[in-house]
Amino acid sequence: MLLASPYCFGAGASPHSGQTGNVLLALIVILIVSRVGGELAVRIGQPAVLGELVLGIIAGNLSLIGFRGIDFIKSNEFIDILAQVGVVLLLFDVGLESRLSEMRKVGLSSFLAATFGVIAPFLLGWGVAKLFLPQESEYVHIFIGAILCATSVGITARVFQDLKLVETPEAQIVLGAAVIDDVLGLIVLAVVQGLVVAAGGGGSLTAASILLIILKATAFLIGGLLIGVWTAPRLFRVVSLMRIQGLLLGSGLVFCFVFAYAADRVGLAPIVGAFTAGLILEEVHFVELARREERSLHDLLSPIMSFLVPVFFVLMGMHVDVRVFSHVGVLGFALVLTVAAALGKQACGLGVLQKGVNRLAVGLGMIPRGEVGLIFAHVGAQLVISGHRVVNVATYSAVVIMVILTTLFAPPLLKWALLRGSRGPKQTNVQVKASSNEG
Repeated sequence: MLLASPYCFGAGASPHSGQTGNVLLALIVILIVSRVGGELAVRIGQPAVLGELVLGIIAGNLSLIGFRGIDFIKSNEFIDILAQVGVVLLLFDVGLESRLSEMRKVGLSSFLAATFGVIAPFLLGWGVAKLFLPQESEYVHIFIGAILCATSVGITARVFQDLKLVETPEAQIVLGAAVIDDVLGLIVLAVVQGLVVAAGGGGSLTAASILLIILKATAFLIGGLLIGVWTAPRLFRVVSLMRIQGLLLGSGLVFCFVFAYAADRVGLAPIVGAFTAGLILEEVHFVELARREERSLHDLLSPIMSFLVPVFFVLMGMHVDVRVFSHVGVLGFALVLTVAAALGKQACGLGVLQKGVNRLAVGLGMIPRGEVGLIFAHVGAQLVISGHRVVNVATYSAVVIMVILTTLFAPPLLKWALLRGSRGPKQTNVQVKASSNEG
């Protein structure tokens, strides 16, 4: 009967109404925290994500002063799902901003810088984890190494832009290496995640199992790129025949979610598939739709991301338990991990083949871990071996401190390295003009 429906007037509240209210309250808190935190960070010259993270840490630890009114946010399943969708969109957008054509043009220096910048931090992170967490399994040590592989080049790019040094060899090498670093880092993450999942199912760490996971991750990335490059133009050609509004955003999201779902089904992180989808899509694929809607896919994604992505960062901050830092060992682990993260990326300078390039600036430019490091830690926090999380609360909190510190101190160090000695702004601008005139 009609009156029996819980959605009818006078029929009583829906059994889910309490859950809906909690979700709405959680979103109110998260959006306020993210906007206030982002504003405060920008005002002191830091990226907004840092403010979202720090204020999230404060909000998540208000129980220490007796306020527990928002603790439910940490364990709300729907908020966690929104955060994970936000991460998928973030990596999709990162892929959109990266071009396969640019990756082919960045040169050997960028490739070598990225390769060394993945191997060295991985080994250092593995070693530091083994030293500070001897009671944990080898898989935990390996995963800590994988977290240190990440690079958040958006922070570094902002420094180059502020100093008007985007056209310098250092900037070109760093920006090119960062794209390759993303690809290599995600492959490392996929391999390590696969090993952990296999271990959780009773598998063991053997050369054969490692090789199998590497082949699966590489096959997905390369196979996905080949299939996607063939599929994308045909898909958007068909979609462009339709006349309804919102086709570009809708079809772009479908493309992203299909690849993310496919990655999840083969045992990889959905972010690997989302990044692959972003790499595939180039403006030439949807030029007709973009012309019709007068906005790019990146611009159309922006409002959705401004809502969902901060949910992830605030929630990641809220999961940090500051009480663990009362243990000297955890604080020491966080600081040594930060040093390892910084020193590991200095290996990037070894890959620079051109003479006269500021290798120190290249290494410093790759230090910030930012959102990518958090995403890797988030994946680890969801993996379980023998009933224990790979990244537990203490380890996760130490990783967040590492992310905050590398994001804070890398930009001023990079500015110092770029402006010291003979490569000041005036000389660099002259060099840029001269090179552009020669071109």
